[in-house]
Amino acid sequence: MNNANRKLAFVGEGVGTNLRKELLMKKILIVAAILLVIAFATIELRSSRKQDSAAVTSAPIADPNPPTARQTIAHNHEAIMRVPAHYDLAPPPNTLRGTLAPDLFVGNVQLAYRAAQEIPQTLAQLPCYCHCDMSKGHKSLHSCFEDEHAENCGICIGEAVMAYNLERQGLTAVQIRERIIRAYGSGTKD
Repeated sequence: MNNANRKLAFVGEGVGTNLRKELLMKKILIVAAILLVIAFATIELRSSRKQDSAAVTSAPIADPNPPTARQTIAHNHEAIMRVPAHYDLAPPPNTLRGTLAPDLFVGNVQLAYRAAQEIPQTLAQLPCYCHCDMSKGHKSLHSCFEDEHAENCGICIGEAVMAYNLERQGLTAVQIRERIIRAYGSGTKD
Protein backbone atom coordinates (compact mmCIF):
# COMPACT_ATOMS: atom_id res chain seq x y z
CA MET A 1 0.00 0.00 0.00
CA ASN A 2 1.46 3.33 -0.93
CA ASN A 3 1.55 6.43 1.30
CA ALA A 4 -1.54 8.05 -0.27
CA ASN A 5 -3.60 4.91 0.34
CA ARG A 6 -2.31 4.64 3.93
CA LYS A 7 -3.25 8.28 4.63
CA LEU A 8 -6.68 7.70 3.08
CA ALA A 9 -7.22 4.56 5.17
CA PHE A 10 -6.06 6.36 8.31
CA VAL A 11 -8.33 9.36 7.59
CA GLY A 12 -11.19 6.99 6.83
CA GLU A 13 -10.67 5.19 10.13
CA GLY A 14 -10.63 8.56 11.93
CA VAL A 15 -13.90 9.59 10.29
CA GLY A 16 -15.46 6.26 11.17
CA THR A 17 -14.17 6.49 14.73
CA ASN A 18 -15.48 10.05 15.07
CA LEU A 19 -18.81 8.99 13.60
CA ARG A 20 -18.98 6.05 16.02
CA LYS A 21 -18.13 8.38 18.91
CA GLU A 22 -20.85 10.82 17.85
CA LEU A 23 -23.40 8.00 17.56
CA LEU A 24 -22.37 6.68 20.96
CA MET A 25 -22.74 10.16 22.48
CA LYS A 26 -26.18 10.55 20.88
CA LYS A 27 -27.24 7.19 22.28
CA ILE A 28 -25.97 8.17 25.73
CA LEU A 29 -27.85 11.47 25.54
CA ILE A 30 -31.05 9.73 24.45
CA VAL A 31 -30.76 7.20 27.27
CA ALA A 32 -30.08 10.01 29.76
CA ALA A 33 -33.11 11.95 28.50
CA ILE A 34 -35.30 8.86 28.81
CA LEU A 35 -34.04 8.26 32.35
CA LEU A 36 -34.81 11.89 33.27
CA VAL A 37 -38.34 11.59 31.88
CA ILE A 38 -38.86 8.38 33.85
CA ALA A 39 -37.51 10.02 37.01
CA PHE A 40 -39.77 13.05 36.66
CA ALA A 41 -42.77 10.84 35.86
CA THR A 42 -42.06 8.73 38.94
CA ILE A 43 -41.77 11.81 41.15
CA GLU A 44 -44.99 13.25 39.72
CA LEU A 45 -46.81 9.95 40.19
CA ARG A 46 -45.67 9.68 43.81
CA SER A 47 -46.69 13.28 44.42
CA SER A 48 -50.15 12.77 42.95
CA ARG A 49 -50.58 9.54 44.94
CA LYS A 50 -49.73 11.42 48.14
CA GLN A 51 -52.30 14.09 47.24
CA ASP A 52 -54.85 11.43 46.32
CA SER A 53 -54.26 9.54 49.54
CA ALA A 54 -54.52 12.79 51.51
CA ALA A 55 -57.77 13.58 49.71
CA VAL A 56 -59.06 10.08 50.34
CA THR A 57 -58.25 10.20 54.03
CA SER A 58 -59.67 13.69 54.53
CA ALA A 59 -62.71 13.44 52.25
CA PRO A 60 -65.73 11.46 53.36
CA ILE A 61 -66.70 8.44 51.32
CA ALA A 62 -69.79 9.05 49.21
CA ASP A 63 -72.85 7.58 50.89
CA PRO A 64 -75.63 6.31 48.60
CA ASN A 65 -78.10 7.64 51.22
CA PRO A 66 -76.52 10.91 52.35
CA PRO A 67 -77.91 12.56 55.49
CA THR A 68 -80.26 15.47 55.14
CA ALA A 69 -79.04 18.99 55.88
CA ARG A 70 -80.68 18.88 59.34
CA GLN A 71 -78.99 15.57 60.17
CA THR A 72 -75.65 16.97 59.04
CA ILE A 73 -76.12 20.09 61.14
CA ALA A 74 -77.08 18.04 64.18
CA HIS A 75 -74.12 15.70 63.71
CA ASN A 76 -71.56 18.34 62.83
CA HIS A 77 -73.06 21.32 64.64
CA GLU A 78 -69.81 22.96 65.75
CA ALA A 79 -68.09 22.82 62.33
CA ILE A 80 -71.10 24.19 60.48
CA MET A 81 -71.87 26.88 63.04
CA ARG A 82 -68.36 28.35 62.87
CA VAL A 83 -68.50 31.47 60.73
CA PRO A 84 -65.27 31.79 58.70
CA ALA A 85 -63.04 34.87 58.91
CA HIS A 86 -64.36 38.21 57.66
CA TYR A 87 -64.19 41.91 58.49
CA ASP A 88 -67.08 43.18 60.63
CA LEU A 89 -66.67 46.67 59.17
CA ALA A 90 -65.50 47.62 55.71
CA PRO A 91 -61.72 48.07 55.69
CA PRO A 92 -60.36 51.16 53.93
CA PRO A 93 -60.16 50.45 50.18
CA ASN A 94 -56.41 51.14 50.04
CA THR A 95 -55.77 48.33 52.56
CA LEU A 96 -57.28 45.61 50.36
CA ARG A 97 -55.08 43.84 47.86
CA GLY A 98 -56.15 44.03 44.23
CA THR A 99 -58.08 41.22 42.63
CA LEU A 100 -57.31 39.49 39.37
CA ALA A 101 -58.80 40.98 36.20
CA PRO A 102 -62.21 39.50 35.32
CA ASP A 103 -61.20 39.39 31.63
CA LEU A 104 -58.82 36.54 32.46
CA PHE A 105 -61.84 34.29 33.02
CA VAL A 106 -65.12 33.28 31.38
CA GLY A 107 -68.66 32.51 32.47
CA ASN A 108 -69.60 32.58 36.14
CA VAL A 109 -65.94 32.77 37.13
CA GLN A 110 -65.66 36.04 35.21
CA LEU A 111 -68.83 37.35 36.89
CA ALA A 112 -67.43 36.47 40.32
CA TYR A 113 -64.09 38.19 39.65
CA ARG A 114 -66.00 41.21 38.30
CA ALA A 115 -68.01 41.31 41.55
CA ALA A 116 -64.76 41.19 43.52
CA GLN A 117 -63.44 44.09 41.48
CA GLU A 118 -66.62 46.18 41.77
CA ILE A 119 -67.61 45.52 45.41
CA PRO A 120 -64.34 44.68 47.19
CA GLN A 121 -65.35 46.20 50.54
CA THR A 122 -68.55 44.17 50.61
CA LEU A 123 -66.72 40.93 49.86
CA ALA A 124 -64.20 41.77 52.59
CA GLN A 125 -67.10 41.75 55.07
CA LEU A 126 -68.21 38.27 54.00
CA PRO A 127 -67.04 34.88 55.23
CA CYS A 128 -66.03 32.24 52.70
CA TYR A 129 -67.56 28.86 53.40
CA CYS A 130 -64.91 26.87 51.58
CA HIS A 131 -63.08 27.55 54.88
CA CYS A 132 -59.99 28.89 53.14
CA ASP A 133 -59.40 30.99 56.24
CA MET A 134 -58.28 27.75 57.87
CA SER A 135 -56.47 26.18 54.90
CA LYS A 136 -54.99 29.26 53.19
CA GLY A 137 -55.08 31.97 55.83
CA HIS A 138 -57.64 34.07 53.95
CA LYS A 139 -59.11 37.01 55.83
CA SER A 140 -62.47 37.10 54.00
CA LEU A 141 -64.22 36.21 50.74
CA HIS A 142 -62.29 39.06 49.11
CA SER A 143 -58.99 37.20 49.70
CA CYS A 144 -60.17 34.37 47.42
CA PHE A 145 -60.10 36.71 44.42
CA GLU A 146 -56.61 38.11 44.97
CA ASP A 147 -55.23 35.04 43.16
CA GLU A 148 -56.58 32.05 41.23
CA HIS A 149 -58.10 30.36 44.30
CA ALA A 150 -61.69 31.31 43.45
CA GLU A 151 -61.30 30.20 39.83
CA ASN A 152 -61.86 26.57 40.81
CA CYS A 153 -64.04 27.00 43.89
CA GLY A 154 -67.79 26.87 43.38
CA ILE A 155 -68.40 28.19 46.89
CA CYS A 156 -66.30 31.33 46.32
CA ILE A 157 -67.92 31.92 42.95
CA GLY A 158 -71.44 31.34 44.26
CA GLU A 159 -70.98 33.63 47.26
CA ALA A 160 -69.49 36.46 45.20
CA VAL A 161 -72.21 36.36 42.54
CA MET A 162 -74.89 36.13 45.26
CA ALA A 163 -73.37 39.11 47.10
CA TYR A 164 -73.18 41.16 43.91
CA ASN A 165 -76.83 40.48 43.07
CA LEU A 166 -78.00 41.20 46.63
CA GLU A 167 -76.05 44.48 46.74
CA ARG A 168 -77.67 45.50 43.44
CA GLN A 169 -81.03 44.85 45.13
CA GLY A 170 -80.07 47.38 47.82
CA LEU A 171 -79.01 45.10 50.70
CA THR A 172 -76.24 46.25 53.02
CA ALA A 173 -73.07 44.26 53.62
CA VAL A 174 -74.42 43.12 57.01
CA GLN A 175 -77.67 41.90 55.42
CA ILE A 176 -75.72 40.14 52.67
CA ARG A 177 -73.48 38.50 55.28
CA GLU A 178 -76.57 37.22 57.13
CA ARG A 179 -77.90 35.74 53.87
CA ILE A 180 -74.53 34.14 53.06
CA ILE A 181 -74.34 32.60 56.53
CA ARG A 182 -77.90 31.26 56.20
CA ALA A 183 -77.29 29.93 52.70
CA TYR A 184 -73.82 28.45 53.11
CA GLY A 185 -73.44 28.00 56.86
CA SER A 186 -76.53 25.94 57.48
CA GLY A 187 -76.43 23.68 54.44
CA THR A 188 -79.66 25.16 53.07
CA LYS A 189 -80.14 27.98 50.61
CA ASP A 190 -82.82 30.70 50.59
